[in-house]
Amino acid sequence: QLVESGGGTALPGESLRLSCVASGIGITNFVMGWYRQVPGMQREMVAHITTEGFTDYAKFAKGRFSISRDNAKDMTWLQLNYLKPEDTAVYYCKADGRYSGNGIFWGQGTQVTVSS
Repeated sequence: QLVESGGGTALPGESLRLSCVASGIGITNFVMGWYRQVPGMQREMVAHITTEGFTDYAKFAKGRFSISRDNAKDMTWLQLNYLKPEDTAVYYCKADGRYSGNGIFWGQGTQVTVSS
């Protein structure tokens, strides 16, 4: 199970930090990712971090967002900086264990709203 927190309302230019804690699974062998979805649109990848700590970001996230993980705590974070109104979405945490013979797990999502 994955549980996200840290969403909320922010002004343009402000920051938020999203957290994802895993329970029942150890994330050490999972690629961890953050996705977001706007109603009526497809869910899109924001960032992911491999088991070795390599990161990859969507073009819109580069330079503004930062993903990190702590395997000992079974936690993943997404730091959102310089937020824009178009960042408004539900943000989901994903644990992808296909490469290690495990399954895929999603959190329930946390709402981020950026508005002046």
